[in-house]
Amino acid sequence: MDLLLALAIALALVHFGFPLSYYLYLKRKWLNKPWDIRRDPSYRPRVSIIIPTYNEALLIESKLDDIARQDYPKDLVEIIVVDSASTDGTPGAVKKWITSRRGVEVKLVEESVRRGKAHALNKALEVATGEVVVITDVDSAWPSRDTLASVLSWFSDPLIGAVTCLKVPAGESFIGVERSYRDYYNVIRLGESKNFSTPVFHGELAAFRRDLLVKLGGFPVDIGADDSHTATLAAISGFRAIAVDNALCTELVPRRGYHTWRIRRAQHLIQHFIKTLSLLSKAPREFKPILLAEMWLHLFNPWLLVLGTIILIYKVLIGSLAALILLVIGTILLMLKQYRTWVVTQVCLITASIRNLWTKEITWEKQEKEITS
Repeated sequence: MDLLLALAIALALVHFGFPLSYYLYLKRKWLNKPWDIRRDPSYRPRVSIIIPTYNEALLIESKLDDIARQDYPKDLVEIIVVDSASTDGTPGAVKKWITSRRGVEVKLVEESVRRGKAHALNKALEVATGEVVVITDVDSAWPSRDTLASVLSWFSDPLIGAVTCLKVPAGESFIGVERSYRDYYNVIRLGESKNFSTPVFHGELAAFRRDLLVKLGGFPVDIGADDSHTATLAAISGFRAIAVDNALCTELVPRRGYHTWRIRRAQHLIQHFIKTLSLLSKAPREFKPILLAEMWLHLFNPWLLVLGTIILIYKVLIGSLAALILLVIGTILLMLKQYRTWVVTQVCLITASIRNLWTKEITWEKQEKEITS
């Protein structure tokens, strides 16, 4: 066999084989294992729920309603809306909601300049009084009334430093691709968490011990994945940072600009893992293999697909029938949802890596999303 053709096949085998092996390892060894955590379901700490907003007048009241519906003692909850110079009347909508709802403590913090989500979170953290701080995006929902109580109960174990949800898409746009993507990654997040910790958190619901947040210096303002990086720092510090299976959240999917949305999120995760590279030696023994696997999947593995494809195209151009057959097979496989979802994800990661060369997308244009009842 031609050496270049053999190299292309080898690259493809590694590219597809490693993530599949990692998925099967976590699913078979860890997914169905019981949690090695001392969780008290009745544990009820005081909580500060931070909602960062920018031009969210259409969604903020429903988000506040969503939180107010939670079956959790109202005297143990404070909601902090931190608005980053909205121009659509978001602060006014918050004030209107506050006057119409009694018994719910809400603080409104207004920034005069939009500097990014992490800046806003740190501003809100200055006035937070809860033992646990929860951050949640406006375009997300907690379908169960027990979501908050379920998440906070994990903090009854002193080794738990951070907790996040699993999530599913709520909008109709690209929902097939997005749901398939989530099904795969939810298994990964749970398996990593039961092993030790996961380095990827979700903005729909991410909870942290407040004293730990303060010790870590708040949320990082130089990268986009503030929730994931802070959770990773918690795990590197010896705490557990876990995604739990008793907290499921939904997120709205953009009507337009779906791929731009995916690429921006990929940019933020890539920034997070690049920043984490220098901290790898400090990670606990159980966490280090997880970090290495995720760094490989986000930073290096996508480029194997690019290199292998380039080699095959080159071989086709110089008359290789075998290379043409392989490219045709790869194209036909795009009819399979799981394969198509994976390829789309790799394209997003590759594009994100390139875009990170000139922009970090710390702030971005708001995208229109499906509003579901």
